Amino acid sequence: MIMLNKLIAELLELGDEKRAEQSQRFFKTGEGEYGEGDVFLGISNPKIRELSKKYDLSFEDIQKLLNSKIHEHRLIGLLILIRNKNKEGAFRFYLKNSQKINNWDLVDLSAPKIVGEFILKNPDSKKIIYGLANSNNLWDKRIAIVSTYALIKQGEVEDIFVIAEMLLGDKHDLIHKAVGWMLREAGKQDEKSLEKFLKKHYKVMPRTMLRYVIEKFEEEKRKKFLKGEF
Repeated sequence: MIMLNKLIAELLELGDEKRAEQSQRFFKTGEGEYGEGDVFLGISNPKIRELSKKYDLSFEDIQKLLNSKIHEHRLIGLLILIRNKNKEGAFRFYLKNSQKINNWDLVDLSAPKIVGEFILKNPDSKKIIYGLANSNNLWDKRIAIVSTYALIKQGEVEDIFVIAEMLLGDKHDLIHKAVGWMLREAGKQDEKSLEKFLKKHYKVMPRTMLRYVIEKFEEEKRKKFLKGEF
């Protein structure tokens, strides 16, 4: 508890009111928006990362951080959790707290490291990300998608194609962007499989998702995919 209180005090000292106001707008914290109710101190990610390296906290203390309405508390809790040596314990703890990992930056920095890397080493647990992809919760679905990044980097691209197909009909922009991002990364490993997927699904693929996927294509090729000219 002493270490936790010291960490919280250091975070408070680093806060910047002007930056906090900007973050409130950027992360859509208004009524009815995806980040509704999120509170920011206004601290840059590099400063939070540096501060996180000074602390090794118990799951109990990390839980207190994740329970906080303050975004940077949850962020630094996740950064500390990533370093926890009990990888299975961190994985189970993370899943139990998935509803607290409730903004896109929190998901994106933590899901590949905690969920993705655990599943990479324990493939029998892979069914968990399919369960998350089937969830009605926005953040569970984004965790499922972004967790595949750890697999993709090792050349395992099959799962993101399956999950992407599952989520083609999803209505949320943050899901379109996440799926498009991961498909683009999968294409770096297996371009032929990506193009096959696009040719099959481009007619029903949300436009934002498609644009994210083909963002790095050569201009002529990108225009052809946008027009469905193969």
